[in-house]
Amino acid sequence: MKAIAAFANLPATHELALQDITLPAPQASGHDLLVRVEAISVNPVDTKIRRSLPAQAQQQPKVLGWDAAGVVEAVGEQVTLFRPGDRVWYAGAIHRDGSNSELQLVDERIVGRMPATLGFAEAAALPLTAITAWELLFDRLGLQEGAHHGERLLIVGAAGGVGSILIQLARVLTGLQVIATASRPESQAWVRELGAQHVVNHQQPLGEGLAEQGIAEVDYVISLNQTDRHFDEIVKVLKPQGKLALIDDPEPIDIRQLKRKSISLHWELMFTRSLFATPDMIAQHHLLCRVAELVDAGRIRSTLSTSLGSINAANLRRAHALLESNSATGKVVLAGFGD
Repeated sequence: MKAIAAFANLPATHELALQDITLPAPQASGHDLLVRVEAISVNPVDTKIRRSLPAQAQQQPKVLGWDAAGVVEAVGEQVTLFRPGDRVWYAGAIHRDGSNSELQLVDERIVGRMPATLGFAEAAALPLTAITAWELLFDRLGLQEGAHHGERLLIVGAAGGVGSILIQLARVLTGLQVIATASRPESQAWVRELGAQHVVNHQQPLGEGLAEQGIAEVDYVISLNQTDRHFDEIVKVLKPQGKLALIDDPEPIDIRQLKRKSISLHWELMFTRSLFATPDMIAQHHLLCRVAELVDAGRIRSTLSTSLGSINAANLRRAHALLESNSATGKVVLAGFGD
């Protein structure tokens, strides 16, 4: 089968950073589905893992990719949720080979039924970010559907993949007032289009930006990038007993600043359930199916913003470079392996 792999830590634009290779087709067993991958999207985790590889080329290729939509080809003997021919979407597991291959093994408990109203490319844009956003809201911050009217959520760095679906889920499923940060005119327009009621430029102090909107404090902050840069301002704008959640890997921050306001800190990694095979691992199956229902009901939309052609090493290198430029809005997608 065709696949794209990384062998060493090289710049995204280097012709050897990601290479087209051929691998044996895997076989499904246990709870695994064998999925024929039709479309993928690229996330910051892809670029982080590529950059974490040794500087010298290793013998064993690393197949990246943690977002996919495709069709079930075969199932393991313990599978009960799917059968061959089902259209599925998922984000996979970080400790297994990724979706940058024609065929991929993935545990059925972290796979959902793909929305009937989306094509593969539109669907591939959503799984990882939808899982992350859902878990941030309902597992980490402990929010409740249909509640929190009159409360405010500030999303720092809201124009990227996670922020793009997070805005929608917060607006559709809770009563929260959503405030998004974005710095460029196009990214500010993007977050407004997705439902943000207020937009703040994070190139200025967050407190000043909120004050210009007539907002003194917020109940919750979800910080998606550059948390260390904004940390002092986040502490300033959070209400006493507020909650802060983050997904990035900031430089050291002084969490002692949270004590005076009794602010709680929550970290989200959507791979935790699959990495540790937690007893509630199947929750990701259920939430992906729920998100698919919301898509099919027209309540949320795909966050695909950039299509870079078929799935091959050259296009994937372009996708990695775009994400590393920090100028992407929404999600970057590739579809089809071509001839």
